[in-house]
Amino acid sequence: MVTDLHKEAEMTNVNQKVGLKGLEPFFSPRSVAVIGATDKDGAAGRIILENLLVSGDRRKIFPVNPNHKETLNLKCYSSVKALPELPDLVVIITPAETVPGLVEDCGKSGIAAVTIISSGFKEIGQEGAIRENKIAEIARKYNIRVIGPNCMGTIRPSSMLNTSLIPRMPHSGYVAFLSQSGALGAGLLDWAIRRNMGFSAFMSMGSMVDVDFGDAIDYFGEDPETRSIIIYPESLGSVKKFISASRGFARTKPILVLKPGKCEESAKAVLSHTGSMVGTDLHYDAIFSRAGIVRVEEMRELFNGAAILDKVILPRGPNLAIITNGGGPAVLAVDNLINRGGALATLSTETMSNLDKCLPANWSRANPIDIREDADIERYINAVKVTAGDPSVDGLLVIYTPQGKADATDLAPEIIRLAGKTSKPLLMVWIGGESVADARQFFAENRFPSFEFPEEAVTTYLYMWQYARNLDMLYQTPEESPTTGASRNHLKSLISKVLRDGRIQLNAEDTARFLSTYQVPTTRPFIAGTQEEAVSLAVRIGYPVLLKVASDEIIHKTDVGGVSGRLSSAEEVKRAYKEITENLNKFKPKLKIDGISVHKFIDGYDHELIVGAKKDVICGPVIMFGLGGRETEFCKDFAIGLPPLNQMLARRILEQTRIYDVLLHGSRVWQAVNIKLLTDILVGVSNLIVDFPEILELDINPLAVSADKAIALDARIILDREIAENGIPEHGHLMISPYPTRYITPWVTKDGRQVVLRPIKPEDEGLERDALEGLSEEALRLRFFAVPRKITHEMLTRFCNVDYDREMVIIAEYNAPEKRRSVGNSRLFVETNGQTGEFAVYVADDFRNVGLGLKLMDTIIGIAREKNLTSIYGITMNENLSMINLARRLGAAISKYNEDEVRMDLEL
Repeated sequence: MVTDLHKEAEMTNVNQKVGLKGLEPFFSPRSVAVIGATDKDGAAGRIILENLLVSGDRRKIFPVNPNHKETLNLKCYSSVKALPELPDLVVIITPAETVPGLVEDCGKSGIAAVTIISSGFKEIGQEGAIRENKIAEIARKYNIRVIGPNCMGTIRPSSMLNTSLIPRMPHSGYVAFLSQSGALGAGLLDWAIRRNMGFSAFMSMGSMVDVDFGDAIDYFGEDPETRSIIIYPESLGSVKKFISASRGFARTKPILVLKPGKCEESAKAVLSHTGSMVGTDLHYDAIFSRAGIVRVEEMRELFNGAAILDKVILPRGPNLAIITNGGGPAVLAVDNLINRGGALATLSTETMSNLDKCLPANWSRANPIDIREDADIERYINAVKVTAGDPSVDGLLVIYTPQGKADATDLAPEIIRLAGKTSKPLLMVWIGGESVADARQFFAENRFPSFEFPEEAVTTYLYMWQYARNLDMLYQTPEESPTTGASRNHLKSLISKVLRDGRIQLNAEDTARFLSTYQVPTTRPFIAGTQEEAVSLAVRIGYPVLLKVASDEIIHKTDVGGVSGRLSSAEEVKRAYKEITENLNKFKPKLKIDGISVHKFIDGYDHELIVGAKKDVICGPVIMFGLGGRETEFCKDFAIGLPPLNQMLARRILEQTRIYDVLLHGSRVWQAVNIKLLTDILVGVSNLIVDFPEILELDINPLAVSADKAIALDARIILDREIAENGIPEHGHLMISPYPTRYITPWVTKDGRQVVLRPIKPEDEGLERDALEGLSEEALRLRFFAVPRKITHEMLTRFCNVDYDREMVIIAEYNAPEKRRSVGNSRLFVETNGQTGEFAVYVADDFRNVGLGLKLMDTIIGIAREKNLTSIYGITMNENLSMINLARRLGAAISKYNEDEVRMDLEL
């Protein structure tokens, strides 16, 4: 992206430059001031100053300390106001109580970037938190970007920049390492340096009073020196910004996360099965998965994954073939593969036959493929060639142990050559010490990942598969599904009534109204206050019926004898009513109940499932699906995902459960279930959660399911009183913005054809393919600056999968007599500075000169203004006169971009 938009801004101060260049002053400053610099041995101010001086004359260094005239042979200044010039970056390492005033001085001086190393803020309690909030307030007031406080600083090896407390400079490489924990980050960095790992940058985040992980991902996502990003977070900062940034770059730069806190020791009071099963850490799993991020479990895996994900072909599946000259290492590999959810590839008959021809008679004749301890290089080569050609093999793992005829150093280049010829990932394990050291060095010099032990290689392979699945989930085309357009105003009124009554839980009848409005099939309950009312309702509903206690205070109704069996007569209803009432009196005499609810008894179903939702105060809501019934909390077979969901995303949640295979394929006892029926229900629940931020928890358990039928037999909805009473910005509870229906607009062209302007959806891939394939060669050249050889799925998913927070595509849909068509679109991509955006417009050949281009462009301008952008720009070819004239008509400034292209800048 071109970010040099405001020539006037470059002539003012650094503040505007930082706004345009993001975090650049923290990694490539031309000058740095260190407030708190000293020559005292071991002092943090001296360590940072010495680290900066290593860069020589690459940048100016200004020590700032009113108590010194000179520090380490450099003139020392009394304050930032006394500096001879405005530094690009200021590093503060002074007592915490002095920091707010120093940041204020920086702001008044026009300094735009500050790193605060000092500790003594929110980590020490309320006093420190007040101090930290003051810094945040000052940073906003003066538009200062702040890293920290309580951080270790930043390192940029390629420019010899080290503003940290870490005395060693790592090798230059392609991995950006972001750590919230200073101590752990320093330890991990030292561990990596000793193993000669290279980094594009190291960034200690600290308390994230301003710059957080979302900002950092945005910066390194556009950084040409960075190919992958590894993160150690304790918290994420703005979760919505984190997800948006990650989704924006995950397909081009792998992001790996080692997030601590999987075990939650404290149990909170919950009011539903879903609430008790879905902990905060599972929310993070859902966030990372939806954002295309790989979550690892150990520190070594963080670096192993970063070293390989940007270099090798990703696997198409979990099926691994193992080629080895030793049985023991292969057993370890298989154990780890199966335990972590992978699979051994089943070799085809043809592959077995071809292996018989090139391997000794005593080879293992199975996967793992044991080519025996006397294997030479030729045997390895033949085994890899044959196995790689098997369609059932998704990836290969080659294990070498120092025995037999194959020399480790001679074999290494042959394996690299083979890896370059296959379309499948190939991982190597070279076990041993000195005898394989040269081979490992050869792999490292050729930037080809190798491993010391088979378990590490298998784990990395499965992370590769996880990354591939996450990307597939981000960009796969879902089925078309209609928007609900649910009538929800009466439900809002119902929530108000519940709160006025002093309740936060909806009763069964009200809950059923919510579910049925969102197309979730449910039984309709009727509340009875006496035996006679229960009988009357049973007759009205029709036998058989079921009775349940209706109470906000009971989660597990069966535990207190609050549920009857099948009831087929008035006498059975009276008896069950009496038994439930007596059971409740024994359990809790003063229990508050709404009455006894009467339901139609549903039988003839095969499965009891659970569908739910839970909202976390930091991470927002998630949707849950799994095995339901009485054993749901014991079995813990469930999966979660972030709303909003579409059909494809809903199916991915189903696929993560153990019960899914039974539902999909059936068994000797049960028929297969219509999976579309279940995904429709999940999408319906997702739409409900999107529309109602007032919902804290939702629980459908059980959801009774058979082949083509599903019905919610019991459900509850719990409200978030604070949000219900005080409100929240539209969709402010969601971490991913839903489809923006407010931009759907009917419009008529000059020649009377009716089109609908609307935001693009992932489901529009087919429409966009037809539209692009229908363009003339000249129109394609003007659109893409060259005629693409083929309109690929990958290209179309990039067009159609839009993060509506940072990008917008408006398509013009025309319902032609023969079929629907996309006859034009306009695109706006908001740059990471949040101030500017790039636009592009195209119109179908038969819809030119009817005002559609102007309408599409005008719509994008309106959206850009709504997003508070200050300007937008576009790049087009010199001969695209229609676009240039349109831009000029709208007031854009036209300038030469290069020999073949012009730039169109429009101030907003």
